Amino acid sequence: MANIKRTIFLTVPGLVFFYSLFLISCASVQSPTGGPRDTIQPVIVKELPKNLTRNFTASKIEIEFDEFVKLSNEFTEISVSPAMDIPPTYKARKEILQISFEEELQKNTTYTINFGKAIADVNEGNILKNYSYVFSTGNEIDSLSISGKVISSLTKQNLKDVTVFILPISQDSLFGKKKASFFTTTDTSGSFKLSNLRADKYRIYALNEQGGDRIYNGNSEEIGFLNEPINLNKDTSNIELQVFKEVPKIFSVLDRKIESDGRVTLTFNKPIQDPSVNILEPSALNTSKTVEFSNIRDSAIIWLPELTFDSLKVAVNSKEKSLDTVILRRNKRDTYTPLLNITDNIIGTKIRPGSELAIKFSSPIKSYDDKLISILEDSIAIRGFEIVKNERNPRTYNIKYPWKLKKQYILRLENNAFTDILENKTKAYARKFELDSEDNYGSISIKITVPDTSKNYIIQWLGDNDKALRQDRISKNSLLNYTRYPTAKYRIRVIYDANNNGEWDTGNVILKKQPEDTWTFDKTISLRPNWDLEENVIIPNPE
Repeated sequence: MANIKRTIFLTVPGLVFFYSLFLISCASVQSPTGGPRDTIQPVIVKELPKNLTRNFTASKIEIEFDEFVKLSNEFTEISVSPAMDIPPTYKARKEILQISFEEELQKNTTYTINFGKAIADVNEGNILKNYSYVFSTGNEIDSLSISGKVISSLTKQNLKDVTVFILPISQDSLFGKKKASFFTTTDTSGSFKLSNLRADKYRIYALNEQGGDRIYNGNSEEIGFLNEPINLNKDTSNIELQVFKEVPKIFSVLDRKIESDGRVTLTFNKPIQDPSVNILEPSALNTSKTVEFSNIRDSAIIWLPELTFDSLKVAVNSKEKSLDTVILRRNKRDTYTPLLNITDNIIGTKIRPGSELAIKFSSPIKSYDDKLISILEDSIAIRGFEIVKNERNPRTYNIKYPWKLKKQYILRLENNAFTDILENKTKAYARKFELDSEDNYGSISIKITVPDTSKNYIIQWLGDNDKALRQDRISKNSLLNYTRYPTAKYRIRVIYDANNNGEWDTGNVILKKQPEDTWTFDKTISLRPNWDLEENVIIPNPE
């Protein structure tokens, strides 16, 4: 008996020990943390009644998902077609979305509830895009469709998340307050499809919108359209919509401010021809002002000799005709710190072969003292360099000199070397640089063949982000030489300049006017170090 008792005595503590270990190990089991973020949209598990139900008689719909869902912007995102006098109510509770009808449904009618971007999961906000619930109170469901692609009218790039919608001819409300019931958004390839449509005549629009209301709100939004309506009596595909931003019809000053350094800046809603600015009050400042417009004439900078006024009344003109008048007010306690800053065209420590050294100032220059300007070549002062004001950029001065390879240069500006129109003077400035090697640059000759010598074309040389580095206007077969460009990849874009004004003209919705056609050469041009290339570009007729 003693042996038995001892055995039991030893076994019980052992069991307690291992049981404790078991509890600890169970408690330590945790959900993984720090894993990849959930990016999967909610998945529909069940629809009651089922989607595409015929002879629908229910007063409510329940849609079950595989996770908790929520509704966002339901009043702007969700639409019902045909429209109801009393919209349905929508409630999202856990995994269930419930839709309740508040009015009697029409007989023999196909209804489409388009949720747009309203449904998302609770945890990560992943959106279930373009989900539609369709049913019919009759024996048939409308089944026609329209599909296609949305691109940028200028760059021809595919555009995602653009709203595409149709409006029956009888109720085209693009400029009204009624939202489109039939809509969808483009996917990552710019493609779209509108389904379950009834036979009718429609106008179709693509809207790269800001408000999410499916109503064109004017020039701040990009829009695309077809000139002619779609007579939908069969499935229609390969629709291409090119979006653009309209030029505002009425000119206005979008923004105006007095900067901390005393500059007055004006930003316009569109470029203007032959611009000018008048100071109406205090009128005494009008003759002493200095004005500079941006290259495309969509903004202006005004320098004034004094900032003691309480308010400033400014008129912006085109061809001496007043377009808009704005007032800028300042607090008497506001102070301004005039600055005369310097920048240059030296990249790192290199200057491009064949170019001049350019120094640019933050305000217009009245004078300079060449005795306070020097250039060292391998620590020895040089002579014979020339300082020239740039006529195209009045705040820029070019320094001309035959720069040499493998020489180290230093530009030195002593204190007070340059004086601006407000009597501000530059501080001491020094910049080391050397002439870059031709080996880091390439050149190319491009033979352009035009389709019609009676038409006009703008040839754009594009760099990063499709930025136009140079453009040429031609109307006949031409040879264009691009010399000493950094080794990189470039593209060529052609604008069919129908009105020969030297720029790309956008479209107009009311006038049903499309933007000017463009075409991009399908080959990317790679410039190689110290190589001279040749390329043939045959411009096709516009589509």
